[in-house]
Amino acid sequence: MKKIYLKSMVFGLAALALASCSDPGDEITEIAYSRNFSPTSFEANVRNRTNVELKWKLAEGVKQYNVEVYANDSLTFAGTPVKTFSVTPDKVPVLITGLDGETQYSFRVQAVDDTPGRDSKWSGAYAKTEAEQIFKNVAEEDINGSSVTLRWPAGEEAAIITLNPGNIVYHITAADIAAGAATITGLTPETEYTAVMSRANGKTRGVIKFKTGIDLADTDILVKAGSDIREAIKNAPEGYRLIVEPGVYGISTEEADFGGSVKITKKLSIKGLRQNEHPVIKGRFEVEADLAIDQVTLDGKGTDGGQAFNFTGSENLDYLMITNSEVMNYTKGFFYLNVAILVKQITIEGCVISNIECSGGDFFDSRKGGYNVFNVKNNTIFECAKERDVFRMDDASSTVTATPVVIVDHNTFYNVGSAGANYRVFYIRFAGNKITFTNNIMVGTNYKRGFANQAKTDQEPTLENNVYFNTENLISAGATADAAISWFDTAGTVLDPQFKDAANGNFTIGNDNVKDKKVGDPRWY
Repeated sequence: MKKIYLKSMVFGLAALALASCSDPGDEITEIAYSRNFSPTSFEANVRNRTNVELKWKLAEGVKQYNVEVYANDSLTFAGTPVKTFSVTPDKVPVLITGLDGETQYSFRVQAVDDTPGRDSKWSGAYAKTEAEQIFKNVAEEDINGSSVTLRWPAGEEAAIITLNPGNIVYHITAADIAAGAATITGLTPETEYTAVMSRANGKTRGVIKFKTGIDLADTDILVKAGSDIREAIKNAPEGYRLIVEPGVYGISTEEADFGGSVKITKKLSIKGLRQNEHPVIKGRFEVEADLAIDQVTLDGKGTDGGQAFNFTGSENLDYLMITNSEVMNYTKGFFYLNVAILVKQITIEGCVISNIECSGGDFFDSRKGGYNVFNVKNNTIFECAKERDVFRMDDASSTVTATPVVIVDHNTFYNVGSAGANYRVFYIRFAGNKITFTNNIMVGTNYKRGFANQAKTDQEPTLENNVYFNTENLISAGATADAAISWFDTAGTVLDPQFKDAANGNFTIGNDNVKDKKVGDPRWY
């Protein structure tokens, strides 16, 4: 038996031929090259802002890999590395921690075995870390109408905190650093701020968003826990806002009609007092005037089986807006537009929507009416519309003038249309409709007619950066496909998001490849 060492590909082939001719009785059982091959498919990917995961293709015979890390570098590998270490093949991929934020690093790796002088050449890759995040979540008790207390681990140093809008600059004191907290005043009520903490050298240490609390205005009415919410709605003047304390409210105080319905006849806003402790309203709304709901939980359990929102008036409306709320347990659907009116804009944003059965109706259901813009953004929708359409809009263009645009962006859909029914995601037939479906996650969908199967549904929708898992008939025809499916999201990505606990409504993404795509409801990144 022979073991042949090769110094180069050309010389090695000649040597192999010579050995074969001169000694035909010997069998070549192993070829050893004069040095290890450089690692291939070497990647550096940022994880959790300031960590970097290194991975590469493993090679046979390599005992370990040497790794070097250079800061503020772009594959020049000049100066002294900030980190050097070795790993065995079973430790690959390797996660490098303790790096600075907002810094470009170069990484290189070298294959090593037990034979001196056989170290491979280096393979290189680079990555830029993201901004650090040492801010703690802003607690409800730390937020007021005109001030906020921001917190971080005590002892962690920084120089300034800048808040926008307003370009408010707060200089961090030694006492703030020791306490890990700073209180900033002079803010505007009910305003969403972005706070950026920076070192003296300008490097970011933390970024966090928060919304200041409510200072009651002259047009605000405080609804105390235990109050009659139906009477508060009926008695509110046009254009006023109900600020509702945490608690459970029935549309009627009568036990037999606790989850009944109430008619909105005047322009009205209903807002929960607390950002993290929403009031629960049990009942339905008959909408005949502009309505905005924010920071409220709407629960249809025990209602008469209708939709959460039913448009019942005869006058056109400017808007229906449901934001930062929870909507759950309604039987027929989310809304029903079955009167010949135009609603200029419908917005569902920042909501968690669950367990809407859609028995006898579709999820977002427009029959005799129309809308110009329907925004569905940053929502989590699960266990809904299992056997009905998600978006339905019949062609009422003969009686209603509308230019329908449906924008569905950054939503997480789980077990929506999961029962394999003969329906679809978009059953939209109003003349001239346009559809945008971007940055969404869909898991557990099995509509036989896929996204759409109607000639009147937008035939050239905007489809970008969507992720699918355990779905049928959305990116291609599956076994249950109806032959009339109009289009597929052929550029869609199939990846398991690895939700943390979907059965209990926790859709935190566990798959880094999905996180990197920044898809779905942003609350779960």
